[in-house]
Amino acid sequence: MTPAARIQASIEILDQILSGMPVEKSLTNWARRSRFAGSKDRAAVRDHVFDALRCQRSYAALGGADTGRGLMIGALRASGERPEDLFTGARHAPAVLSECEVRRDFHSDAESLDIPEWLWPRFQSSLGDQAVAVARALQHRAPVHLRVNLVKTDVAFASKSLAAEDITAAPHPTCETALEVTQGARKIAQSRTYAMGLVELQDAASQAVVAALNLRPGMRVLDYCAGGGGKSLALAAHQGVEVFAHDVNAGRMRDLPARAERAGVRIQIVSTDKLEQQKPFDVILADAPCSGSGSWRRAPAGKWALTESRLQELTGIQSNILDKLSTMVAPGGVLAYATCSMLEDENGAVVASFLRANPEWSEEFRKTWFVSHGADGFFTAHLTR
Repeated sequence: MTPAARIQASIEILDQILSGMPVEKSLTNWARRSRFAGSKDRAAVRDHVFDALRCQRSYAALGGADTGRGLMIGALRASGERPEDLFTGARHAPAVLSECEVRRDFHSDAESLDIPEWLWPRFQSSLGDQAVAVARALQHRAPVHLRVNLVKTDVAFASKSLAAEDITAAPHPTCETALEVTQGARKIAQSRTYAMGLVELQDAASQAVVAALNLRPGMRVLDYCAGGGGKSLALAAHQGVEVFAHDVNAGRMRDLPARAERAGVRIQIVSTDKLEQQKPFDVILADAPCSGSGSWRRAPAGKWALTESRLQELTGIQSNILDKLSTMVAPGGVLAYATCSMLEDENGAVVASFLRANPEWSEEFRKTWFVSHGADGFFTAHLTR
């Protein structure tokens, strides 16, 4: 495919997404229809689409319209390229620009920084002097991080093993088990290093949430909102810790047994109806459902789907999870609340509300990671009774 044809394909996919189709479904449908597209074409189109979604508001302003075409015109202008050079109307290229497809001035800081207008005051209040830096970081692609599986190897050997397969990775300061991949990221899933369970794809801040727990042999630990099980695997890498994984949507954990086998660890999957029988736990980690604002670089559609009512709904869910899990923690145990959000509504405010309602509990640890620090945005607080 020519660069212009890739732009046209991206326009068509973006129009479907803007009409309500899920991002991955739209990309998959296009790939199935476009057997002629090679792996480099598919990767380039995917990058165009995600870049446009991360910067939807600013690109729409630069391109003159909140459409697939407007976003791609805006993307080219933002990168310093001339849309006229690709919008030629030639075979498989987008139609030539019209006189009305001109850039306009940004109406607000929120628009130029690609944050929903209603959210910007909360965003600023939550992040303070980091707000602009974080918003700008969210406009760019997220780095690729790996967790070194200390059950099987160490950081130095994992790095050498990856390098032998033309994958370059360096230690990341956020967590001692984290590597940041700087070259060859698309080779990871097919690499021998990954297949042997020496590394696992996991953001550095997500790893740090687990590393912040004071885990000791003999502890019974529950990963309550396990999702795909990344944190469960990180928990199980601690020698002598008995790990239980639960998610209200058990289907999210369907790959976890195979991943645990590859990693050389044991994880007990617990269904919702059996959870009460397993209590109490020494540590419960609740990475609660949230806005995902800390991971909007990876899932940018979530930024534009979030509404004020949905945010209020999420904080209610988060509070209910804390209330439920507080009855399942062993005396002297830890309830670790976490979100991949940087919004105070979902973080400190939820913890404060819980502590006001439960004065026998106290907070012994709190940490926030911002996207501007080079990882996903995360929050965690350790609560004890």
